[in-house]
Amino acid sequence: MFNALIVVWRESLEAMLVIGVLLAWISRQDQPAPLRRGLWLGAAGGLLLAAALGAATFAVQSELEGQALEIFQVVMVFTAAALIVQMVLWMRRHGRGMKRELERQAGQASGALGVGLVTAFAVAREGAETVVFLYGLGLESGGSALAANAGAATAGFVLAAATAWLISRGARFLSYRVLFGISEVLLLLIAASLLAGGLDRMIGMDWIPPLVDPVWDSSGLLDDGSGLGRVLADFLGYRARPSATVLIGYLVFWGATIWAMRRGATPRAAAA
Repeated sequence: MFNALIVVWRESLEAMLVIGVLLAWISRQDQPAPLRRGLWLGAAGGLLLAAALGAATFAVQSELEGQALEIFQVVMVFTAAALIVQMVLWMRRHGRGMKRELERQAGQASGALGVGLVTAFAVAREGAETVVFLYGLGLESGGSALAANAGAATAGFVLAAATAWLISRGARFLSYRVLFGISEVLLLLIAASLLAGGLDRMIGMDWIPPLVDPVWDSSGLLDDGSGLGRVLADFLGYRARPSATVLIGYLVFWGATIWAMRRGATPRAAAA
């Protein structure tokens, strides 16, 4: 549930900040009214596109069964994890120039229609990522947690709106960079948890070997089926009785992600 809140908060905040940047740019133009209408129509169109993707995802799932459904679900879990990492890396590399890039795109756009298309693309991208993330999280938490995840997603959207409002008001103790830095860590933890869950699914279906199972057994100290252990399992990918395959996947994930983050930070440091 907490994972869904964090994901929706981050994705919604990005979309709201994009809209905020474009609204600020529009306010400096000679005829802002039609551009503003185009922006809101584009935002609505982006939301509809994201909703259509969500409907299509569940429609595809309803048509599948047996091994085909299992393959589809595993692919969606790994896709969600990969998209989270990609989003974090992209924002680290391009976040500082995002405002200038949005204003450049809006300036090159042709009137209200062009601004609407820029907005629709940005909102649809964030919405589509959210759909994939929530689907992957839903598979890991099980169908019984659907209502809880829906409530957490709603809370994440409300929290994003409050955060965007505070940032726009220049809150003294609310830094855009600090917020996104913290959310990067949380999102990567969620991605690692999704990866571990996906590997567990593949082992359970005999698609890959567990190698050594278990490597250790800490269930006597902290069981991953209830209480704090369950929270850590959902959020961090903690396993009381992990297989060697899951541990190797976890280590490879963090090694590759940290390497990519450092590699992406090198050009920024040089430029600075």
